[in-house]
Amino acid sequence: MKTGKDVLGSVIKTAQMGQLGIEAVLEYTRQPALQEALRSQKQEYNAIEKEAVKIAKERQWEIKNLNPAVKQMAMMTTRMRVQGKDPDATIAAMMIQGNTRGSIKTLKNLHRYPESTGRICAISQRLLDCETDNIVQMQGFV
Repeated sequence: MKTGKDVLGSVIKTAQMGQLGIEAVLEYTRQPALQEALRSQKQEYNAIEKEAVKIAKERQWEIKNLNPAVKQMAMMTTRMRVQGKDPDATIAAMMIQGNTRGSIKTLKNLHRYPESTGRICAISQRLLDCETDNIVQMQGFV
């Protein structure tokens, strides 16, 4: 059974990972529409992260950020994968994969968290909605 702190930590790390993935590929995009979509998604992840951190501070919970080694590995792997014929389609596909993983993780957390209401569930649902919307948005670039 997950605690509220566990779920909130997962929200923060998932939002950080989303921002990190976007940062890693943004410079490789060719289509202005894809760049704008990614920037908008990054802003939403940032807003979700800030709200989750605010909730944690109010509850005096210390939540760890993503491990720096994980960040570096993700950046290197992502950049290697976008080197190819059609970077925009590759980037969109990678974003869909990442959002799908984030959605699955968030859904599992929501089902394992005993409290079905409250701010933690609301921010988790916001993240899930964000991930779902991002998948739909990226499908137009594949």
